[in-house]
Amino acid sequence: MKILLVEDDKMHADFLKEIVESALPEFNEIVIARDGKEGEILAQQHKIWAIVMDLRMKEHNGIEAARTIWARCPDTRILFWSNYSDEAYLRGIATIVPPQATYGYVLKTATPDKMRLALRAVLIEAQIVVDREVHQIQNQQMRSHSALTEFEYVILLDVALGLPDKAIATRRKLSLRTVQNRLLSLYDKLDVGALDQNDMGILLNKRARAVSSAIARKIINREGLAAAEKELRAWLSKSQKPQQQ
Repeated sequence: MKILLVEDDKMHADFLKEIVESALPEFNEIVIARDGKEGEILAQQHKIWAIVMDLRMKEHNGIEAARTIWARCPDTRILFWSNYSDEAYLRGIATIVPPQATYGYVLKTATPDKMRLALRAVLIEAQIVVDREVHQIQNQQMRSHSALTEFEYVILLDVALGLPDKAIATRRKLSLRTVQNRLLSLYDKLDVGALDQNDMGILLNKRARAVSSAIARKIINREGLAAAEKELRAWLSKSQKPQQQ
């Protein structure tokens, strides 16, 4: 059996290879990709269903690669291995995981023993495994009154991409009033109005402040915005009316 390691840092890739060799003797061939795009190609070329995927890479991040791989083969098992436990990454993965897929999320600070357990649990036993620290962040989000709903998160991304209210309503198949109500909720949860009453009497742009606050709180990040940009371009292209002859 073959396993694919997608990691752009050679030291981390070598460490992963050693861990896999000791933890997963069932896999007699280890294939290594140096970025997400190469990972997509090798996964399809070798028909690999077991993958360890770095999330943040210089060329084509892990979320985009996993999205493509799962679109082709939703039964692929992927263990995400990352330095980051940001909410943006958790939401990014949640939006692309197929219902039948097995996945895991382990931080690079995990001990070798914990990594071996995660590898076997996800790739051999088909269990969903989430690092305890990441799991704590997920629980905090669910309990927090300031946690964004999925609808609010999607609208926040649309705002970050520059869509006006009417375009968001059209794209998300919502009424304009619903979009505007969700924006008000967003502003409240992101504490956007905190500087409205400033001594200089300057009226700050709430949409820009919402995006700035979300970035500062690591609710959205570069990778998430890049993926959202691709989806926006696809939607705009699909929505274009045929030109009249």
